[in-house]
Amino acid sequence: MARAKRKPADVTSKALLFPAGPAIEAAPEPNPHLPVRSRVLAAARKHLDRFAALESKVLKGSSPNAIHDIRVASRRLQQILDLLYPAPPPKIRRLRRTVRRCRRALSIVRNHDVLLARADRMLRRKKMPRREAWEAFHEYLEERRERSFRKASRRVSKLNLPTIYIRLRENLGTHSGPRAPVATVGYPAAAGADGSDAPLRGKIETALEQTWSSLQGCVNQAQDARDAAALHAVRIAAKKIRYLIEVIHMLQAPGSDQALRWLRRVQRHLGDWHDLEVLEETMLEMVARSGILEQRLELAMEIEKVVLQNRKRKQAYEKRFFQMSESSGEWERLGRWVQDYLGADPSGPMRIGARGYSAALPLSSS
Repeated sequence: MARAKRKPADVTSKALLFPAGPAIEAAPEPNPHLPVRSRVLAAARKHLDRFAALESKVLKGSSPNAIHDIRVASRRLQQILDLLYPAPPPKIRRLRRTVRRCRRALSIVRNHDVLLARADRMLRRKKMPRREAWEAFHEYLEERRERSFRKASRRVSKLNLPTIYIRLRENLGTHSGPRAPVATVGYPAAAGADGSDAPLRGKIETALEQTWSSLQGCVNQAQDARDAAALHAVRIAAKKIRYLIEVIHMLQAPGSDQALRWLRRVQRHLGDWHDLEVLEETMLEMVARSGILEQRLELAMEIEKVVLQNRKRKQAYEKRFFQMSESSGEWERLGRWVQDYLGADPSGPMRIGARGYSAALPLSSS
């Protein structure tokens, strides 16, 4: 059945389900009186400036916060580039790919930083069982972190980020409309030639529908599979919709601050679970590759006891996530917020997911 065309959401005037709340600190604050495109461009320039400014701190290697922050800035910048250039020309596609390569080059270093911080916290405790295991793990992590950072810094240096910054800044400073045809629901490719905001608003709406449907599909898959790969997919899908809703929040959509708070709680919970997953993988790797199993059998046994304790904590996180996704009122309200933003009838029937959680939109068929 052909789908009815819909009018893009008026992000500044719709009364949405979540009540208004305090502003999200991380959200950019461009002039609310500017057109939507101008505000989105201003946010993109802000994220690009932050991304470029962090390079020198990252390459020094001593600031875990800088590595985390440049990765976050790259995600936010990439999200806005995807909205501004839904069918990017080759030059923009190459620039976007370089931003992503920088983030990925630093991912292993970031994992090591998180694990080192956890090991430091454990070793600061006065009374702690299996201290020797954590001391050995900390020493192993320091060596691995140094090696991974050397490799990552070479990759980042080769990306020539100052040149990427200049080229993207030029495009974001002169961008007055989509440079390629915009395929948005209900709008022809030529829409926006007069400088209107309709194509960009339509793209934001379409992107929200797609990312929400993807998140729903990932949650249902995780409920069925109950494995690490499926939960990791939920974590990535939650990140994508969070960064998109940050753009919507910047455009002053009522209730978007509450939607972001809920997504941040979900993302933080899954992030803590992911840290435990990486901790287990790294400890087992240490036992297998460092010679501890052959040379220090008792220490290897202590490390494996830490792994078993870690698995219990990880299972508790998994159980809590499925409780959140199956019977959470906030999860249902998030779905209704998305539904209302997309212009659907909020009084219509709710779709019930495979395990009973409420969802406002049809599940993805893919």
